[in-house]
Amino acid sequence: MTRLLHISASPRGGASESLGLAASFLESYRDAHPDAAIEHFDLWDGTLPEFGPAAATAKMDVFAGADPSGEEASAWRAALATFARFDAADRYLFTVPMWNAGVPYILKQFIDVVSQPGAVFAFDPVEGYRGLLHGKKAAIIYTGAVWGPGRGPAFGSDFQQPFFEDWLRWTGITDIESVGFHPNLATDDADASRERARAAVREVAQRI
Repeated sequence: MTRLLHISASPRGGASESLGLAASFLESYRDAHPDAAIEHFDLWDGTLPEFGPAAATAKMDVFAGADPSGEEASAWRAALATFARFDAADRYLFTVPMWNAGVPYILKQFIDVVSQPGAVFAFDPVEGYRGLLHGKKAAIIYTGAVWGPGRGPAFGSDFQQPFFEDWLRWTGITDIESVGFHPNLATDDADASRERARAAVREVAQRI
């Protein structure tokens, strides 16, 4: 059975453009893949563990070939449990609003929690990093209301898509399709732009 995990990084609920587009994607995905299992991981639901001093110490212990203990072991188990939930899927939908030219901090927290040695990556002191997630596909919906393709520097910069897709490729996930909805609120017909984005996400959902 194909398993799709929708990882959402917007806290805005029904007001969220990215979640609205995700609903269109998932409707089309269900039509195309009626036997697929679909799960939603709302990064704001309180289940994402922090990655603080104990977890960072545990990670360095593992790098050094040691087993974490005590508080560090508990933090490490929480990180690996989150990774296991992530790794159980073979298809992903990420909904990623733009915050301050980049991704929401909760998504960066998710990345820091799951990006662990022996889970997301292996490391060789000569060869460097090697991603361990293979045979998976990802669809990404990017949204934002100020920056957009072709706009000048006064509208900001895009560290959203380059950062996130670089991380995905680093993990070994290279089959990536993305749709962006970045209307210029001063000049665009936002409704028409939104409909174009909805059509695009439906097409991606048919293919992934």
